[in-house]
Amino acid sequence: MSQLIPVRKGEELDTEKLVSYLREHVPSLPDGEIHVQQFGAGASNLTYAISIGEWEAVLRRPPFGPVAPKAHDMNREYQILSVLNKNLPIAPKPYLYCEDEAVIGKPFFIMERKHGVFVNTSFPEHIDVTPKIRRKISEKMVDTLVALHEIPYKNTILETISKPDGFIERQVHGWISRYERAKTSEIKEVELLKEWMVSHIPSSPEPTVIHYDFKLNNALFSEDLSELVGLFDWEMSTVGDPLADLGAAMSYWVQSDDPPFVQGGFGKPSVTIQDGFYSRKEFVEAYARKSGRDVTNFNFYLTFAYFKLAVICQQIYYRYHMGQTKDERFSQLDKFVQTLIQHSLHTAHSKDFR
Repeated sequence: MSQLIPVRKGEELDTEKLVSYLREHVPSLPDGEIHVQQFGAGASNLTYAISIGEWEAVLRRPPFGPVAPKAHDMNREYQILSVLNKNLPIAPKPYLYCEDEAVIGKPFFIMERKHGVFVNTSFPEHIDVTPKIRRKISEKMVDTLVALHEIPYKNTILETISKPDGFIERQVHGWISRYERAKTSEIKEVELLKEWMVSHIPSSPEPTVIHYDFKLNNALFSEDLSELVGLFDWEMSTVGDPLADLGAAMSYWVQSDDPPFVQGGFGKPSVTIQDGFYSRKEFVEAYARKSGRDVTNFNFYLTFAYFKLAVICQQIYYRYHMGQTKDERFSQLDKFVQTLIQHSLHTAHSKDFR
């Protein structure tokens, strides 16, 4: 989730049918017209801010057009939030799930609207941000990840919809297969990287609830940036290896001495390059201290996380290469993929993560 924008052309909702459905299923819905805006970030599920009078909420639905089987499962995300919100209130409270595609064309769910400050590549101009505040944000991110990994999941729906046994092994082989299906050229380092990952799969710690897309621009902070008040985009969440969650988070957590392509590979660098933010090493060490988990094998998890990013970019480039999209922003992604593969291999052979 991010800042609100007018609804993009082609992604409009049938507000007449939506209001009719809401009036039937939401108690004490006030009179008045519905107002709809869209959260601008994200390329997967679509997220809208909706309000009628003083009532407000957020609607999540799959993207328009055909979707892969089992992808964009709104009911699954709704069920996950139903458990998580009771233990981690910064996860939005889900209100209702609708599987009737006659309403807006796809299943959707409605959840709590939270308010606060999003931080991504810059801070709001009206806030005087100091190194002390940046360090506090780092600490809150660590504390939130530790708290998430402590949520009890046994005897809940999370145990039913997840497969924690063999999680990291399935992930490694699954993402290698995704790369092979999307490959458009030969990158010599790929075979070395694949062999290293397969031969270095560690024994996982006790499984936990994981977010698996835990990053700064999925978090919401209080106006003074002292508290984390919201955490969003739970579609990847499952029960699995908590260090895989930490690795994914650190692949997005760039620092000032990273190569330029790592800092700005997805646009402007994250604010985490600024003075005061934890380095990845500080973040991981703080997580280890507060969670009690052994991070000896963390290089594996960070290497795999960088490989995952490379595969995601390769899948996007494959669509451009095959003429499935004409978006020129994707025309040079193959070069970024090659560089990211090389960086993954370098990370694999580093003596210590940075």
